[in-house]
Amino acid sequence: MSSESALFKRIKRHVIGRERTYFAATPPGFETLCLRELSILDPAVGNARVIPGGVEFTGRLEDCYRANLSLHLPNRILMRIDDFKSTNFRQLEKKAGDIPWELYLQTGSLLKVHVAAKHCRLHHSTAISDRIQNTIVGRLSAIEHDEKPLKNAGMEQNIFIRGQDDRFSVSIDSSGDLLYKRGLKKHAGKAPLRETLAAAALRLAGYDGSQPLIDPMCGAGTFSLEAALMAKCIPPGWFRNFAFEGWPSYLEKRWGYIRRQAQSVFVQTERPIVFASDTDPDACQRLKDCVEKYSLADAVSVYQKDFFDLAPRQLTDKI
Repeated sequence: MSSESALFKRIKRHVIGRERTYFAATPPGFETLCLRELSILDPAVGNARVIPGGVEFTGRLEDCYRANLSLHLPNRILMRIDDFKSTNFRQLEKKAGDIPWELYLQTGSLLKVHVAAKHCRLHHSTAISDRIQNTIVGRLSAIEHDEKPLKNAGMEQNIFIRGQDDRFSVSIDSSGDLLYKRGLKKHAGKAPLRETLAAAALRLAGYDGSQPLIDPMCGAGTFSLEAALMAKCIPPGWFRNFAFEGWPSYLEKRWGYIRRQAQSVFVQTERPIVFASDTDPDACQRLKDCVEKYSLADAVSVYQKDFFDLAPRQLTDKI
């Protein structure tokens, strides 16, 4: 923005300039592994702890950017917005209407409100969702915007409402598409595996990208691609976009700086370290195309070969 409006000054004060609470939602059983990964990625984040369903931590907006870009294991990163008690719809609408949505959402955003309520007098998820969505739209339409909208103003934005014992927490999803969608693979195998699960399996096996990896029934190549990213020190979110790019608080220059920092440690391998093979010629060709398209061919070799004809020593002797 060329000049700071009153609204953007509020955004800087309440969203950009202060620490906020975030939640990295993980597959069941991966919470501790995610906490370890987060602690290594960004030791500056505060109060990181495992809670049911994932890892909660505090940090600034740029910590949210880094978490989305670089964490291999979460499904999504949520920013906590508010928490309130409500026992009837009038109270719900009043509490939701008091939230300064203009600090988090742009007018014109495609909204989806997801609701889960347990042990609440308000338990009809569709009714809760409809009322909160109407309240958000009404508040945003009443705000005067004297600055040009961001180029990503029409992005889909997901709001998550969780009710427990008549208390509702409100969060906004900073990720957009689930984080297992790396932006690399446009093809799918016959027995698809999510990239987050593949990354967790590699981490639990002790793989850090420095060792050779043989993927003898690679299918769509999920394990091979995850290993290649690790070997080349490319963050898993490098090839995709995120919902926070459509927030009014989005700092394009800061995001560009974070990406340049990440790119500065990319590795060009001298020879392939990941060896993928399969009997399916189409699967092998699709994986080859993907590897070449995203400049991973220095790290990954793809062979059409039967598992029982594979001689691992012939591959690893090349390293």
